[in-house]
Amino acid sequence: MIFVTGGAGFIGANFVLEWLEQRDEPVLNLDKLTYAGNLHNLESLQGDARHIFVQGDIGDRALLERLLAEHRPRAIINFAAESHVDRTIHGPEDIIQTNVVGTFRLLEAVRQHWQRLAAQEQQAFRFLHVSTDEVYGTLAPDAPAFTETHNVEPNSPYSASKAASDHLVRAWHHTYGLPVLTTNCSNNYGPLHFPEKLIPLMIVNALAGKPLPIYGDGMQVRDWLYVRDHCRAIARVLDAGRLGEVYNIGGWNEKPNIDIAHTVCALLDELRPRADGQSYRQQITYVTDRPGHDRRYAIDAQKIERELGWKPAETFETGIRKTVQWYLDNPEWVAQVQSGSYRDWVAKQYGRVND
Repeated sequence: MIFVTGGAGFIGANFVLEWLEQRDEPVLNLDKLTYAGNLHNLESLQGDARHIFVQGDIGDRALLERLLAEHRPRAIINFAAESHVDRTIHGPEDIIQTNVVGTFRLLEAVRQHWQRLAAQEQQAFRFLHVSTDEVYGTLAPDAPAFTETHNVEPNSPYSASKAASDHLVRAWHHTYGLPVLTTNCSNNYGPLHFPEKLIPLMIVNALAGKPLPIYGDGMQVRDWLYVRDHCRAIARVLDAGRLGEVYNIGGWNEKPNIDIAHTVCALLDELRPRADGQSYRQQITYVTDRPGHDRRYAIDAQKIERELGWKPAETFETGIRKTVQWYLDNPEWVAQVQSGSYRDWVAKQYGRVND
């Protein structure tokens, strides 16, 4: 059995679904079910004995110890995190509790569990920590992409909290010998993405006839990774990664945010044209940039390809088409996740529209 934390969120749920589509090894899934954790993401697993879901917090040490003792997983994959940059700017305390304190408590519970295992089980055990390219800071337009040896220079409360958790994982390996692996991914997109992030927000707002908010000049560049490609990469690192190593996972798709919006609009113009015959591009509006907004991220994913043979299966063109089509095909999921509190938050965050 493997133990997945945060497995009802966007990337975690896709990982659990991908894992059980490809393997029969059961999954113990712990998720706090905050605004972005959604059991509807896992509806297809209802009645599947290979999936055991527990609602809970990685900061709950007693719960972690009980689950580890009862289920004796061979590996932990830690997705649990507060991950939305804008939310963390407005309220950074939650991310410190989850991303830093929660990771510490998880590491301590896992360390004690691991130390009680027989030698053979200890050697086979793995703790895989899922992190982000944002810990590396920002890149100049012509700078080389982030490698695993790039300086860690976080610029937002979110990225600082993730960098702190990465350092804790590294320290628990070097101090206690805990067999850890860390992955740093670029921007994910795909099905089940909560509609406050750029791509799902563009799709959902466009279909609702609402403005498509773009921060600042829209020229912030990100590397885009289809979520199922990311999930397959994590599984590959878990299977064959070298202990204590960091693996960058990217899609080789650097694109400015405004280009992403234009691509989404073009696909919607094709797949679900507006009733008035106009392009969805007319709904694009520019809003005040957020504080400390990094200009460019880019992942150099040569190490994972060279050592483990992984590379993304999807191009951006194939992945974004699949993503837009999924949202068109699943309006019930979109309606379910758009609670009143979410709508209030979006109105607060994007309420200031530039002329």
